[in-house]
Amino acid sequence: MKTKIFYKRTLLAILLVLCTLNGTAQDKKNMFNPVNFAVTSLAIAPDARAGAMGDVGVATEADANSQYWNPAKYPFNIARAGVSASYTPWLRKLVNDINLANVAGFYRIGDYSALSASLRYFSLGEVMLSEAENAMSIRPYEFAFDVGYSRMLSECFSMGVAMRFIFSDITYDYTAESSAGKAFAADISMYRNGYFMMGNRECSLGWGINLSNIGSKISYGGDDNSEFIPTNLRLGLNLTVPFNEYNKFSVTAEANKLLVPTYPKQNEDEADNDYKDRLQRDYYDLSPITGIFKSFSDAPGGFKEEMQEIQWSLGMEYTYNDRFMLRAGYHHETENKGNRKYFTAGAGFHMSIFTIDAAYVFSTSQTNPLDQTMRFSLSFDLDGIKDLFSTSRRR
Repeated sequence: MKTKIFYKRTLLAILLVLCTLNGTAQDKKNMFNPVNFAVTSLAIAPDARAGAMGDVGVATEADANSQYWNPAKYPFNIARAGVSASYTPWLRKLVNDINLANVAGFYRIGDYSALSASLRYFSLGEVMLSEAENAMSIRPYEFAFDVGYSRMLSECFSMGVAMRFIFSDITYDYTAESSAGKAFAADISMYRNGYFMMGNRECSLGWGINLSNIGSKISYGGDDNSEFIPTNLRLGLNLTVPFNEYNKFSVTAEANKLLVPTYPKQNEDEADNDYKDRLQRDYYDLSPITGIFKSFSDAPGGFKEEMQEIQWSLGMEYTYNDRFMLRAGYHHETENKGNRKYFTAGAGFHMSIFTIDAAYVFSTSQTNPLDQTMRFSLSFDLDGIKDLFSTSRRR
């Protein structure tokens, strides 16, 4: 009899374990209770600038990659239009063919509005399948395409929305019972950036909120139950202090929480059938909106465990003459929710036409799939390119 070799649940479990499993004592293992969700690639920071600052971006200064972090930032861009391409290896210490590629861009309409879009493609590499009669390989993947609109409602405040189509093809079945999963989602975001005097320095203080991936659950063919996508609430605060005409320093603090209900665990004295009924009722039968509200109060450990589900990040950026940037950051996740704790560092170089950014991760625990990974982003200022060609023609 033909056998399904590659299961969607198996793959998700492998990714989750590689991301979160930690060799701690047995009592720690019993406490381990991470948030489960499908379409893992939606939770990966795509660009090197944010990646060098501890994965912060909801309140930082606007750039071409704001679509993932906070689409409401786009009207604050100085450039009229821009585009960015980023590459992030994944699980580089184990394999060399899993990666995330991301392209994002924007176009400002007048002085107060902007259109934006992005496409991310997550390749899980080549997976070998075999059975008694033959052998073959497949290349599972996920991608998401979104478009956004943002508008300034005042000189220092803006709001944005984005619509997203999600496609996840990480299943395979010789009997063709399984099929790719599809979902739709939306983001709602806000951003404020104002100025104030600190001594004789004009500083900027910004904050941002992004409620992302509000949408349908994702269902894979051959599975009666649908999975939650990573709906997420991200809040951040950014302070930028100029030292003089050429030097400035910014610091950003950020918190984010997955708005996904906790996967119920089976009690020791609970029968298998009773547990399956409770799992179906309290998890799989929940609507996406119900799951969002339930995620604030369903942790088995009560309020303490709910607070442990919040991930914290701190990022810093030094800029010289708006040309050269040095960055560093730290990301913290509680042990029993994933234990991803890591330092980051990176640099950027900006010219009138393009900006190149690089980031590196130093993990303090054995749980980060990006540990010792270099990622890159290349952004283009379309205004700068236009000016360059205009100058060339005049010559």
